[in-house]
Amino acid sequence: NLAAQIFNHTFYWESMCPNGGGEPTGKVADEINASFGSFAKFKEEFTNVAVGHFGSGWAWLVKDTNSGKLKVYQTHDAGCPLTEPNLKPLLTCDV
Repeated sequence: NLAAQIFNHTFYWESMCPNGGGEPTGKVADEINASFGSFAKFKEEFTNVAVGHFGSGWAWLVKDTNSGKLKVYQTHDAGCPLTEPNLKPLLTCDV
């Protein structure tokens, strides 16, 4: 449990950068648009999952290596998508 929380928080903090944020460009934008239809729809789904999560946990943007698509995924407590062999974490929010 503690190791997973260390990974989750390290992943969260290391994904931030000065002047970061906003709508992505390039390959990330292309994959978000292909998977969700638009960046606005991705933000809406990610926000709904994060806000709607009951209790302690995480909202994630992951790549499903089986389908090649991005999806929003949630875990409880110290859960992490690394326990799912087909999920690659790309972004997270501590909820």
